[in-house]
Amino acid sequence: MKFLEEEVKRWLDGRGFGFIEVEDQDDDVFVHHTALKGTYSLMRGQKVEFELESSFKGPRAANVKVLG
Repeated sequence: MKFLEEEVKRWLDGRGFGFIEVEDQDDDVFVHHTALKGTYSLMRGQKVEFELESSFKGPRAANVKVLG
């Protein structure tokens, strides 16, 4: 699988999920706290590296790591 590097668009800390905006893609990528490696939360604007997966609801991030 190919890893992508993008920024977190939105994170809902109380709900444990958010979205990553990916260039050249129409839909934002869903990210759940269980996909995070080494952290339990993200912040808007954070750079992350992740694998892109598809699900029945749309694109989903897996193996998410915070960069920097």
